[in-house]
Amino acid sequence: MSDLTLVLLAAGNSTRFNVPVKKQWLRIGHDPLWLYVTNRIKESLPDADIILSAHKDEIPFITPLCDCTVVAGGETRQQSLKNALKDVKTPYVMVTDIARACIDPDLIARLIAHKELADTIVPALDVHDTVVYGDETIERERVKRIQTPQLSRTAVLRRALETDTEYTDESSAVVASGGTRYFIQGDTRAAKITHAGDTASLACLASPSPFTFTGNGFDVHPFEEGKPMVLGGVEIDSPFGFRAHSDGDVAIHALIDALLGAACLGDIGMLFPDADESYKNIDSKYLLAKCVEKLHHFGFVILHADITIIAQTPKISPYKDKMRLTLASYLHIPAARVNVKATTTEHLGFIGRREGVAVSATASVHYFDWKHG
Repeated sequence: MSDLTLVLLAAGNSTRFNVPVKKQWLRIGHDPLWLYVTNRIKESLPDADIILSAHKDEIPFITPLCDCTVVAGGETRQQSLKNALKDVKTPYVMVTDIARACIDPDLIARLIAHKELADTIVPALDVHDTVVYGDETIERERVKRIQTPQLSRTAVLRRALETDTEYTDESSAVVASGGTRYFIQGDTRAAKITHAGDTASLACLASPSPFTFTGNGFDVHPFEEGKPMVLGGVEIDSPFGFRAHSDGDVAIHALIDALLGAACLGDIGMLFPDADESYKNIDSKYLLAKCVEKLHHFGFVILHADITIIAQTPKISPYKDKMRLTLASYLHIPAARVNVKATTTEHLGFIGRREGVAVSATASVHYFDWKHG
């Protein structure tokens, strides 16, 4: 059994990455970056416990994909680390950021080989350019570029983080609290992904798979007298609407399920539970916008959507073109890639009895190609 735990920090919001995809969800082949980095480091630490700090909203989508402990991150990197440390039971802890994607096994081995020399072992790179601080040129020999992973004594690191001061790495907190730090030679291959262009220099990262994914969705809602009818994002001239927790737009609900199915991200109830009162009578176009945003953040691009509305009443034909344009605007794709069809059940079943409407939807997506833009 290993005497150290690996903590991977992946709870950030990627605000500086400046593309629709959160960097931890960039696809390497089929794997999101957080999973790729986890598996890559795991090969060097096969017996170590692994804790992944993730955004709380992403935990339900992460846990089915890995066998590590997943904890909710905080508002800052430091708070995320403190949350993860609550589950660390080993005397040593190795901490790194998911954004450092190409950590070499030799770097990990060097950290472990030196773990007895100080409270925290830190990879660092020398600075070869002239360094100016304010108006003062300082000795570059005294300047270092600090990297992760960093290997620390767990008890020391916990004590060091019992402060309101925010530190950008573990070793700074340890030293500020009176602990010791030992530098080992860093590795230029362990560069951090901060901006979109940073991925170009990381040779370990393969392109996303060109695979296309297809999902299906199906939903039914009964009619409700005196309620406005909204279908496919369009108001329909009708004396009744749909009985539902939201506005009851059955076409958008089926489409959301198709999109989530294509991206393997669960279903509409997982994303927008009907027990949540905040979604009471909500405009389903808002739900669709949030779903599309989720897909983009998780590394997907929407290709097309095809919707079949099954209704004896109302008449759908006068509204199909407006539905296409409306849905396309929320999907961020041309209207030519959105299709809306309508059919009846020839007066059979509850639809034929004019008791409600059913909708079947199909959607396809592929991974965002971060490598070629």
